Amino acid sequence: MSMKTCNEPLSPMERSVRDALLRVIDPEIGENIVDLGLVYDIKVEGNIAKVDLTMTTPACPMGEMLLDDIHATLTRMLPNDVEVDIHLVWEPPWSPSLISAEAKQRLGWD
Repeated sequence: MSMKTCNEPLSPMERSVRDALLRVIDPEIGENIVDLGLVYDIKVEGNIAKVDLTMTTPACPMGEMLLDDIHATLTRMLPNDVEVDIHLVWEPPWSPSLISAEAKQRLGWD
């Protein structure tokens, strides 16, 4: 599964969700979850904003805090009648190869 931006354009609302997720920072790595490759898919259908994402590891100690931050961030930016539906998935497993080139450079991994 890859983020929709690879194959089809995002709707304006999906772009807004993605932009909001750029402000959600993984507290252990200090980088946003989109550029870390943790966000696999964004769909807004009707009044439901669905986000499929993963963690760097199933044992991520900050997982619950990160999910709470994602939910709070999206709830603040979406209209009141839009429900946030976050799906935590483990397939495909996350790997450092999913990190954007920009994030790798910011992290000194270039």
